[in-house]
Amino acid sequence: MKHEIRLSGEGGQGIILAGVILAEAAIYDGLNAIQSQSYGPEARGGASKAEIIISDDEINYPKVILPDILLILSVDAYKKYFKNVSKNGIILIDDSIQVTENSEATVVSLPIIKTAELEIKKPITTNIVALAALQSITNVVSKGSLEKAVLDRVPRSFLDINKMALEIGFKLFSNI
Repeated sequence: MKHEIRLSGEGGQGIILAGVILAEAAIYDGLNAIQSQSYGPEARGGASKAEIIISDDEINYPKVILPDILLILSVDAYKKYFKNVSKNGIILIDDSIQVTENSEATVVSLPIIKTAELEIKKPITTNIVALAALQSITNVVSKGSLEKAVLDRVPRSFLDINKMALEIGFKLFSNI
């Protein structure tokens, strides 16, 4: 089993932290993982992506070539990455983004940003809601490992809100 994953959005959505958390969750599951990141010069609003490779075997090359799981949280990320995904892959895209192109991959439109803003009342939790959605739909890591990685990585003062974001995300997206 090997997964190439690209998380994409804009600065301020926590994409980089989400990539680190996802890689750590894979390691907690006893898998091999590598994570890299790229972001624009702007602190907020610039392009941002994190790439993760998760495998039960040795990882020979540390860069994502063709993701089989793609998360898209901004229009710019949609324009840049939508067509660059495996034919049998899964694209998780925020439902605020209008999909105007066809893809051979499975496209799943989800209210990720809306959930963080309206249900949790903290847009800063968008990345955690997105990770819950990604786990619920792909099972690329276990729920327990993802929760442990989130709680080990986020600042203590934000533990409760991030745990709530995970729980709401798991509940909301587990039936999709």
